Amino acid sequence: MEKKEKAVAKKVATKKATVAKKSAVEKNSISEKNPTAEKVTEKKSERKSATAKKTVSAGSVNLMENSGEYDVEISIVIPVFNEQENMETLSSRVLKTMDDYGHSYELIFVDDGSSDKTPQMLRDLFKKRSDVIRVISFNGNYGQYVAILAGFEHVRGGVVVTLDADLQNLPEEIPDLLEKMKEGYDLVGGYRKKRHDNWFRTYASKTVNWFRAKTTGIHMRDHGCMLRAYKRYIIDEVVKTRETSTFITALAQKFAGNPVDFPVTHQERKAGDSKYNLYKLIRITFDLMTGFSLAPLQAFTMVGMTISFASLIYFFVEVFKKVVGHHHGFGLHFAFVFLLLSVIILGIGLLGEYLGRAYFAVCDHPRFVIREILEKKKSEKKNSKTKLK
Repeated sequence: MEKKEKAVAKKVATKKATVAKKSAVEKNSISEKNPTAEKVTEKKSERKSATAKKTVSAGSVNLMENSGEYDVEISIVIPVFNEQENMETLSSRVLKTMDDYGHSYELIFVDDGSSDKTPQMLRDLFKKRSDVIRVISFNGNYGQYVAILAGFEHVRGGVVVTLDADLQNLPEEIPDLLEKMKEGYDLVGGYRKKRHDNWFRTYASKTVNWFRAKTTGIHMRDHGCMLRAYKRYIIDEVVKTRETSTFITALAQKFAGNPVDFPVTHQERKAGDSKYNLYKLIRITFDLMTGFSLAPLQAFTMVGMTISFASLIYFFVEVFKKVVGHHHGFGLHFAFVFLLLSVIILGIGLLGEYLGRAYFAVCDHPRFVIREILEKKKSEKKNSKTKLK
């Protein structure tokens, strides 16, 4: 019985070997008749593979030209100041959004001299995600725009995105701006289609927007919205200005060749307090007035000429009254003198703004002092201290 089973198995094995040999002979005969026949399938598969690679990388090419010049595709700069209530939610939402987006990126937090738990939270974040997170810490509070400038000086990406830490703008909308940029724009500026600020901030911002457009000729719908995306060359030009008081959104708009406004969602601040007050809003207005145009000085000159002409007319009227005997006291005279004095004082203050900007530009003082930088370079964390910029 065992001998019979062995004979059957041997017969089956012999048959399989014969069939395999015959198949090999037929394949060789086909390849001899047509040497390229074997390569057709390989070429088709290679072509499909190349097409797939182009499709995957097309977004990268459109998003960032000359991608080989930069370490990453996208740099996200977020200035923070006493935002301990928002840090955990902010970081998790930004990281998830960018991880899902599928492009290489870095996330730069600039600590503007926070006095709460924000610095320690940033250190903990860096330890967890040092592959993408970098932290720049100031030795004091220099202001939001200066913090953004510090981030601009350290970006490595070909496209730079700015975002506030208050979560009033949605981190999840960053990819929307980047997709819009793929249409050929070099600056995509978000504007808040429905604001959720108090009435004072809302109407003060609208007034400043209107005044900025009239005096500087820089047209954008919402200079106060920080959710914006820039091509790298615009950021490089902004950094070159070396101004001590720089209104970044307006300056970048001036350097852009093909900007576009893009509607974004605006929410109420759910945690923490707003860092803007009446004084800071006034300072922003003066920065806009004196940083981008001579129109305020020219307007003041026109006001001076108008008042001088009115004063001359008033002088002749008073002389006439004196001659005909209808002169009645000096009340109106004092009122007119006070009006002239107020205009003069306003003019001196305006002139002082321009002189102050020129003074700081000549002195070339550092715009900020960096106390610490946490970043990963060549698989090692670098901790730089007391660096002047």
